[in-house]
Amino acid sequence: MKKILANLSNVAAGVVIATALISCGKEQPKNTTSTTTSTTVKSEAIVYVNSDSLLNNYEYFKDVKNVFLDKSKKAQSDLTAKGTAFQKEVAQYQQNAANLSADQRASTEERLARKQQELAAYNQNAGNALANEEAVENEKLYNKVSEFLKGYAKTKGYKMVLTYSKSNPTVLFADESLDVTKEVLVGLNDAYKKDKK
Repeated sequence: MKKILANLSNVAAGVVIATALISCGKEQPKNTTSTTTSTTVKSEAIVYVNSDSLLNNYEYFKDVKNVFLDKSKKAQSDLTAKGTAFQKEVAQYQQNAANLSADQRASTEERLARKQQELAAYNQNAGNALANEEAVENEKLYNKVSEFLKGYAKTKGYKMVLTYSKSNPTVLFADESLDVTKEVLVGLNDAYKKDKK
């Protein structure tokens, strides 16, 4: 489950990076004092989002994380129960093996080998099912954050939205006045509350 949560965190960080170049379609004023044509860029045209704070406070991500924790615990519990039952069968066979005929031992060992394979397949299938669900949720998370940031940047006139994370610092320094994380979170959480209704 830690891997799933780390992947979700990485995807969310990637979402913000992927939406970094957002064009608002506005023409910048021309510099009239120069003979060459150039554009001026306002410092506010570039902002950043703290992806750590975004994930820790985005209600949608919290809900998804809790669902995955529950599913992971259930899958682990089921696997543990099946493994314990299998171990008891093996122990019982080992205790009674001396009293069984060669044919009985062979058929019991075949049955136990099949059960062991079934248990391994169950474990792999449960892991694959969680991974597939994770991919679907990652796509939903990506779409929600990406769509919100596109609209947000256009409304605010931002040309670029960067991401910052202590665990994966791509921005080494940014003035805190450029941090729009709280505002983005309010918007994302408001939109999520409307979706939940």
